[in-house]
Amino acid sequence: MAQINVADKEIAVKIVYYGPAMSGKTTNLLYIHQRIPNKGRTDMLSIATEGDRTLYFDFLPLESNIIPGFKTKFQLYTVPGQVLYNATRKLVLQGADGIVFVADSQWSKQRDNVDSLDNLVENLTEQSRELNDVPYILEYNKRDLKDIAQIDHMSYLLNRKKVRVPEFETVATTGKGVFDVLNAICRMVIAKIIKESDINNQGGGK
Repeated sequence: MAQINVADKEIAVKIVYYGPAMSGKTTNLLYIHQRIPNKGRTDMLSIATEGDRTLYFDFLPLESNIIPGFKTKFQLYTVPGQVLYNATRKLVLQGADGIVFVADSQWSKQRDNVDSLDNLVENLTEQSRELNDVPYILEYNKRDLKDIAQIDHMSYLLNRKKVRVPEFETVATTGKGVFDVLNAICRMVIAKIIKESDINNQGGGK
């Protein structure tokens, strides 16, 4: 959950990019990292596990003054998509304040999308959490390819929360829609933090 340090007026927020292998999770973070001013980010860290071609996770804190009086640090993580690394996915998912599910738009990957979403729900359940209670966005990536599923079809498969969640079409390789997704999930997370905490009574609004 979000770490609120009242003394230092700092909030640390964790956002996890989840999804099947090769859907574009790492590409999202690389694009974001490359386009944020150096003073607004730290170096990207990655750990590679043997046999996993993607990054284990990316660590990217951003700072913003979304809540007056508090410095908000966003930490962005990816999880490995391969089933083999589910233990790692569980570890990275712990304490997530928001989730971006990066789905692959190709027709041939729709089963993988569903399986990955099922896995996300299962892993949250093991942590005594529900997807309905976590700020969550659906990102339909690779919309520039030819053999892709219609948005209505992907929405039917993946938009399962009681209240439908925001959906975005992206092309992470070019950055199309990537910051729209980031801005949306950050706003959703901050709104939830404000609603559930008494931060404004602790000097945040002064």
